[in-house]
Amino acid sequence: MRFKLAAFCLLLAGCGARYDTFRLPDPPSEPEVRYHWAIRPDPVITRGNAGSWDSTDVLNPALFRYNGALLNLYSGFDGKTWHTGLASTFDGLSWNKLGKVISPDPNSWEGSYIAANGTALAEGGQILYWYQSGSPVRIGMARSSDARTFTKESKPVLETGPSGSWDERGVGDPNVVLAAGQFYMFYLGQDRAGKQRLGVAKSPDGRTWTKLKENPILDIGADGAFDENGLGEPAVWIAGGRYWMLYTGRDRHEMRRIGGAQSRDGVHWERTTAIPVLSGDQPWDDKVVCDPSVEKTAEGVRVWFGGGNVASPDQRLNGAIGYAELRPVH
Repeated sequence: MRFKLAAFCLLLAGCGARYDTFRLPDPPSEPEVRYHWAIRPDPVITRGNAGSWDSTDVLNPALFRYNGALLNLYSGFDGKTWHTGLASTFDGLSWNKLGKVISPDPNSWEGSYIAANGTALAEGGQILYWYQSGSPVRIGMARSSDARTFTKESKPVLETGPSGSWDERGVGDPNVVLAAGQFYMFYLGQDRAGKQRLGVAKSPDGRTWTKLKENPILDIGADGAFDENGLGEPAVWIAGGRYWMLYTGRDRHEMRRIGGAQSRDGVHWERTTAIPVLSGDQPWDDKVVCDPSVEKTAEGVRVWFGGGNVASPDQRLNGAIGYAELRPVH
């Protein structure tokens, strides 16, 4: 999602931020892999009824398993505010909506526009949820034991960078993975020119983060590429002796597609043809495919994604959530 930034975003942020040089743990040695897409033509989660909290857009799935259930903290837009809602499923295709669980607090740093577009992990008997909010956009964190009642941290856990940095105007689109007992967050950063690129940070507890000194880890694409106008919404997993990433790319016409990148160390990334660029080809997603959320399985990678039929950088896409699989090429 492209950030909606207020005029006061020029204020210096990121004071006291931690920076370091690091790499992610070495992935297990495995045979190399290439993927092809198998795409379900119809959405699996659609917008709510008129007047409901998710009546205008349904996007940004965040899948995780908890107590044997597959749950989804997805984002819904009511025409004014983005909220986070909960849905459950047995098979990943038929979903039961369970209602809105997180909304922005206008009396806090969050403001009244968004508390959504997040990522979730189940760890230590709790659900940890990182989401974007505020203006300038920053990343917050909430905890829950039942996925219905959340306790938020009182301040953002990932702030914008200092003046002149690649992420001084906003940080968002978090995707958190756990490797060797350490949390790693892949996220979008926006600079003063409006460029949106991807970076990474690490944390021992999910709350206190250290940004990579060498950020960004993936820059915008060449002229004419599907990601020539910006990157966002990363989703990372390990397979074939590498780290893999799906991410959303925006072109100059605000068409959005999903592309792939790979890395040996989780820091140095290269675009890859081992994952074909995914474009929408159905009436409901022919302008936008975005917001991937992944689950690795023995058969490949399950992918839930947002889609829409309006080429807009942020909202009112007629958004719905679709499903696809990345299957290894044999």
